[in-house]
Amino acid sequence: MQANGQYPMITQEMADFYHEQGYLIVENALTPDELEEMRRETTAVCRGDRGTNIRNYEAPPADATEEDILRRYLCIHFPHKLSAIMEKYLAHPTIVDVATKVIGPNVKCMQSMLFIKAAGKPGQAWHQDEEFIPTRDRTLLGGWIALDDANTTNGGLWVIPGSHKPGIIWPQQVQNDPRFDCTVETWGFPYKDEDAIPVEVKAGAIVFFNGYLLHRSLPNFAQSGYRRVLVNHYMSAESLLPWHKPKDGEWMAIADYRDIVMIAGVDPYGWKGVEEIAHPMLRPSGEGGCDNGARPKDEQPRSVVVGGIG
Repeated sequence: MQANGQYPMITQEMADFYHEQGYLIVENALTPDELEEMRRETTAVCRGDRGTNIRNYEAPPADATEEDILRRYLCIHFPHKLSAIMEKYLAHPTIVDVATKVIGPNVKCMQSMLFIKAAGKPGQAWHQDEEFIPTRDRTLLGGWIALDDANTTNGGLWVIPGSHKPGIIWPQQVQNDPRFDCTVETWGFPYKDEDAIPVEVKAGAIVFFNGYLLHRSLPNFAQSGYRRVLVNHYMSAESLLPWHKPKDGEWMAIADYRDIVMIAGVDPYGWKGVEEIAHPMLRPSGEGGCDNGARPKDEQPRSVVVGGIG
């Protein structure tokens, strides 16, 4: 089906698939014009045209080519804080359609991440998004907008279907696998790598993930090119979001991160207002490993609050 004659509109069967498998692929979600707009904006953000107030950011040389610019960066967090175009795509019609059908009528967004992942850049080890963004009602939803074809060669995603169903946050540990960036890895779950399937999509598709779904990506093994993706995270606006430590006078049960963007419905906690908390930051890619040695699996893992779908 087509929403407004232009965008795909998911069916109940597709929503049921998401709930059963933990992910959903919507092909041709972006129009060719939208795809080109987002690619241009990706370069503009990386070049510093939308501002350079990005933690860890080093501006490219003035004579850098587009390829030189894009190769410099793996991921910029919160690009919607810099770019009105990136902010616009938080509420893309296909995202709103899926989110309201699998979450509910009132949906908020709390994070965006712009992955460039040039050839040779690392992937991300097994993880669950809810390890990093804790909802109280298990409604966390990732929307992974493919700006390039994504496949097993250029670092596309792998998922373990149905791994969201136990509703368990598995432990994490530091890893030094050179295939992956410096985000911690999840371990101790009752699945094998052989249970995973690749998520191969064409540019313009949007892949949706449940926050408990185990997923990872491998390095970009292609000889050239990029695997550009805008990843946004959503949840029910009815749920509080204890993402940061409680403020003075608060306790964890009522902690509520308020740097949000509503994309559908109403905000039941609108009386709290919206705060400016997050700031754009560049994620280090960590080629070559992240630690002197991965922590043995019988030791207490160390959690690091970074990450997301890569």
